[in-house]
Amino acid sequence: MNKKGGIKIIGQNKKARREYELLDFIEAGIVLTGSEVKSLRAGRLSFKDGYVRFDSGEAYLVGVHIAPYENAGYAQHDPERERKLLLHKREIKSLMGKVEQKGLTLIPVKMYFKQGKVKVELALARGRKLHDQREELKRRAVARDMAREMARYKG
Repeated sequence: MNKKGGIKIIGQNKKARREYELLDFIEAGIVLTGSEVKSLRAGRLSFKDGYVRFDSGEAYLVGVHIAPYENAGYAQHDPERERKLLLHKREIKSLMGKVEQKGLTLIPVKMYFKQGKVKVELALARGRKLHDQREELKRRAVARDMAREMARYKG
């Protein structure tokens, strides 16, 4: 696990960059139980098909799996439960407007500890079509080959 400047990365959503065009990023706090935090400290996180759902002026993280903590005893949490996100009202209204009007979605990209608190990095994203994904892979391959050739001439 990475640790830089008081930030310890728990997990990253690798599928997000492949399947979506990420436009804007925002950091949010998240409401968790004690056993969920212990499980996150052990790195037991899966983003699967996570997204943010808005309900009566509040934002909820849906579809993110936090595995149950083995030593929690009888106080186990539901691994798939919806978790409330901690955002200011104006941020929620702004994000709701963008999601509803522009056909975008809000997805979790990264989860990390920042000064002892669990934070989620959310991204405003637009879904990519299959041909867009292929184009992106080709573009990266060409850039990588060019960088390799440039390094060979310099060395």
